[in-house]
Amino acid sequence: MLEKALTGSKRYYGWITLLLAVIGLGFAFYLWQLSFGLGITGLNRDVTWGFYIAQFTFLVGVAASAVMLVLPYYLHNYKAFGKITILGEFLAVASVVMCALFIFVDLGQPTRVLNILLYLSPNSILFWDMIVLNGYLLLNIVIGWKVLEAERNGVAPPRWLKPLIYLSIPWAVSIHTVTAFLYSGLPGRGFWMTAILAPRFLASAFASGPAFLILLCLIVRKMTKFDPGREQIQTLAKIVTYGVVINLFFFLCEIFVVYYSNIPEHLDHFTYLFFGLDGHGALVPWMRASIILMVVGIILLVNPVTRKNEGVLAVACLAVFIGTWIDKGIGMISGGFVPSPLHHVNEYVPTLPEIIIAAGVWAVGFLVLTALFKIAVSIKEEVAGVA
Repeated sequence: MLEKALTGSKRYYGWITLLLAVIGLGFAFYLWQLSFGLGITGLNRDVTWGFYIAQFTFLVGVAASAVMLVLPYYLHNYKAFGKITILGEFLAVASVVMCALFIFVDLGQPTRVLNILLYLSPNSILFWDMIVLNGYLLLNIVIGWKVLEAERNGVAPPRWLKPLIYLSIPWAVSIHTVTAFLYSGLPGRGFWMTAILAPRFLASAFASGPAFLILLCLIVRKMTKFDPGREQIQTLAKIVTYGVVINLFFFLCEIFVVYYSNIPEHLDHFTYLFFGLDGHGALVPWMRASIILMVVGIILLVNPVTRKNEGVLAVACLAVFIGTWIDKGIGMISGGFVPSPLHHVNEYVPTLPEIIIAAGVWAVGFLVLTALFKIAVSIKEEVAGVA
C-alpha cells in the first residue's frame, strides 16, 4: 500500500516539495542549535521549557483525540464513523511523531534521550510518558494499517486486532493524563499544581483534535473523490462543542479558585497572563485572543444553524483549534514558569530560530500525515470504485 503515497497530481507533489523545503530549513537551524546550544532559543534561567514543549503538550492532546472516533465506532457500534476512523488514527500517528521530535529538539544534546532507556526509573513520570506515547504510536500504526489492509482486500480484520483496539481506548486517555501529571506533580509551580489539570487537558484535547480532523475532512472532500460524510462531520462538530464548552468551564473554575482565594502563589500567574505583571505582559494579547476565539467557536458551534453551515463550521473549528493551541501551548508553559517561585518576572518569548525549527517539525508531521491520508483515501476510492 505504500506505493499509493508515491503517486499523485502536480498539486500533490508541489505540497510535498513545500513541506520538504520547510523541513530542510528547520533542519539547518537545528544544526545551528546543535552546534551553538539552546542559547539560540528564548529560554532562560527561570523558563527552562518553552515553545518546543508547548507544541509537545498540545500535540499529545491531538493524538489522544482519536479515541473520540474509536470509542463510538467500536464500543457503541456507531457505523457512520467507519468511514473516517482510519483518518483519526493516522492523525494520531502523525501527532505522536511530532511529539517525539519536539522532545528531541528540546533536549539540546540529542544523546540525552538515551538516559531514559539506560537508567530506567519507574518513579519518574517521564519514564511513563515515554511508555504510553511509544505504545500509543505502535497501537495506532498496527490498528490503522491492518484495518485499512483488510478493507482493501474486502475481508474482516484479524481477530487479534480487536483486543488492541479496546486497549487503545484507555491508552489514549492515559497519554494525556500522564502528560498533565508531568506538570501538576511539580511542587512550587502553583499554576500547574491543580487536580483539575488532567481533566482540563482531556477536554481541550477532545475539542482541538476533532476540530482539526473536521478541517482535514473538508480538505479531503475538496481535493479528492472521497467524501468523509456530512453526518460524520456534524457528529464530530458536536464533540468539538462539548469539548470546548467543558474546557472553558474548567478554566472558569480555575479563575474562581484563584481569585476568590487570593493566594499570590496562584494569583500572579493568571494576572501575568491576562493583565500583565510588574510592567511585563508579552502574552496578554495572545491569552485574551485565545479566550475570544474559544468563545466565538462556542457561539458558532452551539447554534445548529451556523454549525450545519460547513463554511461557518470551518471558521468555528479553526477558532477552536487556534484558541486551544494558544491556551494549552505557550500559555500553559509560560504561565507555569512566569513569575518564578520567588515571584521574579523573567519573560519568555520564542526566538525566530526556535519558531523555524518548530515549523520544521510541524512540516515533518504534515508530511507523515499527507502520506498516510493519501494511502487511506486512495484505498477508499479504490474500494468504492470496485463496489
